[in-house]
Amino acid sequence: MARLNGKVAIVTGAGRGLGRSYALHLAREGAKVVVNDLGAGLHGESEAQSPADDVVTEIQQLGGEAIANGNDISDWDGAHRLVQDAIDAFGDVDILVNNAGILRDRMLVNMSIEEWDPVVKVHLRGHFCPTRAAAAHWRNEIKAHPDSAPKERVLIHTTSVSGLFGSPGQANYASAKSGIATFSYQCHLELNERMNVRSYAIAPGARTRLTESSPAAVDLVAAPKQGFDFYSPDNVSPFIVWLATPGAIAPSGSTYVVEGDEITRVQPWTRAEMIKAGGTAWTLESLDNSAENLLAATETAVV
Repeated sequence: MARLNGKVAIVTGAGRGLGRSYALHLAREGAKVVVNDLGAGLHGESEAQSPADDVVTEIQQLGGEAIANGNDISDWDGAHRLVQDAIDAFGDVDILVNNAGILRDRMLVNMSIEEWDPVVKVHLRGHFCPTRAAAAHWRNEIKAHPDSAPKERVLIHTTSVSGLFGSPGQANYASAKSGIATFSYQCHLELNERMNVRSYAIAPGARTRLTESSPAAVDLVAAPKQGFDFYSPDNVSPFIVWLATPGAIAPSGSTYVVEGDEITRVQPWTRAEMIKAGGTAWTLESLDNSAENLLAATETAVV
């Protein structure tokens, strides 16, 4: 029996690459899928035709149900129309996969505000707006059925290795992706206990338009002539389906790096060494005397 029979999933940026793979895998497991894609180019520029319709056709050829949606997920009204389209077509929203993104790489000292703002908008605001729209719908559903236990819902957000560990030349992208990881945990804090919403962040490593456009990654992610294709987007998709499966045991609020045959749980910010001034205000001299304890060496993982 398919794991997601009767579920409704929205995938943003689902016309190509990872998003397309997610949509197809979700559909194969029985989910009805809203394939959202603005049809924008790699850097956010307009393109003549959106690939969302092609993905819908692929899903329908598999025997699944899907609709295309071309709304801008970083636009408040557009994100709400996206969620409403899912409700109008399929009656509900159970799974939201926030995947859409763009790149405008530049070293910090050369980066312009025109290269900063769109990247932060598409990634960070483009996660907030659909999530806000879906969460409002879920809250309304709970209010409409006060005597029933809230349905289980799933949010899957897309951070990145750059956002978790940094990457030269990607101050805009890495900052937005780091914010998404925190946003995912915030969703867990606000929605999990109150509304039965599980929230996750994943950092996928795969061959996409974004990675193939990055000089630092293009050779790394190239498809091998033979053997296991480590950076195929299809390596990430089963984990998406697994997280979306009702009753999945992965704890809400967790973050994972997913690439090839490897899945790594990422430990979020944690408190480390502490020094205390013993009930008095710090002085420069007391800081000098205590600094070695504050900066006690711990091995830093190299990614």
